[in-house]
Amino acid sequence: MNIERIECVPLKMPLPRTFRGSSYFMTHRCTIVTRVYTSEGIVGEIYNGDEFETQGEVVKIILEEIQPLLLGRDAFNIEGCWQAMLKLSFNILRDRKLAMCAIACVDSALWDAVGKALDVPLYKLWGGYRDRLPSICIAGYYEEGKTLADFGREMESIRAAGHAGCKFKVGGRTPKEDAERVRTGRNIRWFEEPVRWYNDRLDMAAARAQTRIPICAGQSEISKTGCRDLMMAGAIDVCNFDASWGGGPTEWRRVASIAAAFTVEMAHHEEPQIATHLLASIPHGTYLETFHPDRDPLFPRIVANRSPFKDGWYQLPEGPGFGVELDRAAIERYKV
Repeated sequence: MNIERIECVPLKMPLPRTFRGSSYFMTHRCTIVTRVYTSEGIVGEIYNGDEFETQGEVVKIILEEIQPLLLGRDAFNIEGCWQAMLKLSFNILRDRKLAMCAIACVDSALWDAVGKALDVPLYKLWGGYRDRLPSICIAGYYEEGKTLADFGREMESIRAAGHAGCKFKVGGRTPKEDAERVRTGRNIRWFEEPVRWYNDRLDMAAARAQTRIPICAGQSEISKTGCRDLMMAGAIDVCNFDASWGGGPTEWRRVASIAAAFTVEMAHHEEPQIATHLLASIPHGTYLETFHPDRDPLFPRIVANRSPFKDGWYQLPEGPGFGVELDRAAIERYKV
């Protein structure tokens, strides 16, 4: 089953309002639909990422640099394709994260093609540990005039929507205000990226030594070695490496193997269309992260066969590959 061509469809969807974290804001939900066409007529198709300003550059890397490298290669040779693509990250004159995002798009589509060729869901191909995941909703964004009572009502609405919990924001207000936010929480599962990036390993290790709350990080890394170093420093209890930012499912599964050796749990930063299969395939996977539909209108609109969230759980799709059926009309409406 040889690779014949690669296609990209960049999407940008405006959000109904601006969403603010501690030091950033989002006005659009962006992604790239990548399709890998094969000689057997099988098409691997999935969407990755949320790049806004750099989306065009990622697409350019895929079409102009990755595609010539992979044409004619066996789509089952995932490792060979991945190593061939990796050299694009060696260009010191551009942000290597852009190359890793591009690699992630193609790697994900290749895995979808392989799953379809074998007629098996990827979570089963990768280990098949379980067929459903507990789900959490990323919410609790900063809004002017938002009170703790409003915050509480938001949490209640998330439970009513079928989620097991919520990941909410801290770090964007005064310590007193953020402490009040934290006090409203119950059964805090982890504290995510609690320090600045420039001394993260040492500072997170110090923070971890001073609290009983587990520490989570990894989404800001783009390689298995970056995550390995967090673990070797004793800095984290949970690693939320993002396959769409760090080279795709192939690299995420390497990180998961390293994490197992360090007794570190695995999470995944956002991207439920990818994360479901990765997290369900291993025994040390944790929660599936999703957004409120206003923050990520793509997942409910573009995935035509999305399972419902019920009683805190999300049932994995049983179709081959990622098992995701993309809505063509939605793609056509929001393509760039």
